[in-house]
Amino acid sequence: MKTTRLDLPVMASWMESNQRRLDGNPYLSGAFEAKVILEKLPAKKEPLHTLTDGHKGGIYNGPHFVRNYVDDPAYGVPFLTSGSILLADLSNISLLRRKDAESAKLSYLRVREGMTLISSSGTIGRMVYARPDMDGMWSSQDAMKVVPDRTKIPSGYLYAYLSSKFGVPLVVSGTYGAIIQHIEPHHIADLPVPRLGDAIEAEVHELVEEAAKLRTEASVLLYSAIQKLEDTAGLPHLPRNYIHSEPDTSVASSRLLVSRLDGLFHSSYHKSALDPLMQLPESLRTIVGEMAKSIVEPTRFKRIPIDESDYGIPFFGTSALMWLEPVQSYFLSKRMPGINQYTVNDKTLLIPRSGQLAGIIGHVVYPYGAIINGAVTEDAIRVQAESQDLAGYLFIALSSEYGRRQLKARAFGSSIPHLDVRTIREIIIPQLSLEKIEEIGTMGWQTSQLRSKAIEKEYQARRIVETAIEKGAGYDK
Repeated sequence: MKTTRLDLPVMASWMESNQRRLDGNPYLSGAFEAKVILEKLPAKKEPLHTLTDGHKGGIYNGPHFVRNYVDDPAYGVPFLTSGSILLADLSNISLLRRKDAESAKLSYLRVREGMTLISSSGTIGRMVYARPDMDGMWSSQDAMKVVPDRTKIPSGYLYAYLSSKFGVPLVVSGTYGAIIQHIEPHHIADLPVPRLGDAIEAEVHELVEEAAKLRTEASVLLYSAIQKLEDTAGLPHLPRNYIHSEPDTSVASSRLLVSRLDGLFHSSYHKSALDPLMQLPESLRTIVGEMAKSIVEPTRFKRIPIDESDYGIPFFGTSALMWLEPVQSYFLSKRMPGINQYTVNDKTLLIPRSGQLAGIIGHVVYPYGAIINGAVTEDAIRVQAESQDLAGYLFIALSSEYGRRQLKARAFGSSIPHLDVRTIREIIIPQLSLEKIEEIGTMGWQTSQLRSKAIEKEYQARRIVETAIEKGAGYDK
């Protein structure tokens, strides 16, 4: 028998209290362990639905609907899926047609600051606290919304509890579906929410709010740094959403076809970034390879996962690099031969080398949180710099539309596009004065620092909740 704790084995009586479900999820996810501990907690517990307010009582997802996407922000609203709610950078998400979003059928899918968003299809139970820069976006039916009644409970405390090691198992325990798993609002409506006292709840709420503000500040700083780079170099501002309302046609000289025949490389999408850069004086432009210390594409390696974090290094895939709070796939032994080739520091940028063009390929990441000093898959090419300022400057240059469009347009391959060391080395970027490079680079580095601080704030908030519950229930071992 599989158990989560030896002193809390799975009991046959649990099936009766869980509507006779025979699948393992409700019993082995830690949900019953959480319920037992919460029952021992003398503090008052209230059903979740009594603490929410709004559409359908404040716990809802939405209907299935045809998604009509647009390119022009004037006619669309940023649209979050259950996957994109996790992203640290929301500047390049799809735009849902505004007419549809604001219709009576979908208007309540608008995201408001302070909501808790829960992925309710596919990978269940991933949660995000709606921060200021998410306010006014729309989300899909696969992102369940929990809207707190702020007269009854602090929104940050509710999120911290739901995303804690006690809340997540209870949310996930309602999962159903053999292939594509789902969860519905009524599955979590009666979830018990412990009331830990005004002082603790207020402290936790403030930490979560601080984390939300730090993440918003990081996004604003990133966009400001990109704008400063473009203004200093005298480059026109390119829209984050490429508008192509008409068929894309362009003419390329035959001499340019010797090395590349693929259309995207010669498209106006690529030219819109490349032409302004090439019009700069030669002294005001350079390539990534000239500014970077090294550009490395690690070889594939045999991975032997371990469970104990005390003896291992967290290992991250490329998708997790994009998240607000990157989560490791597993741990690798610190004693694994050659492990140092795959660990990264705060002077190393990471660029996914493969994937669909509309996805993460070419999306540069400045490590933050547990990624720093962690191990990263060989599917992320490393761009190493001599200093944090240079790493920050390269991060801003490659995060701009001038960098991003070049990276995506230079990818090669008909099925799964790829980047390699050479294509990244040849990316053209502005060459500014040392003073401006340091100023903009510091802004790039600070973006990483703010994201790391936000992760730490949320961790502190969850630990306060978890510690209070464990102590109150007598399980603080």
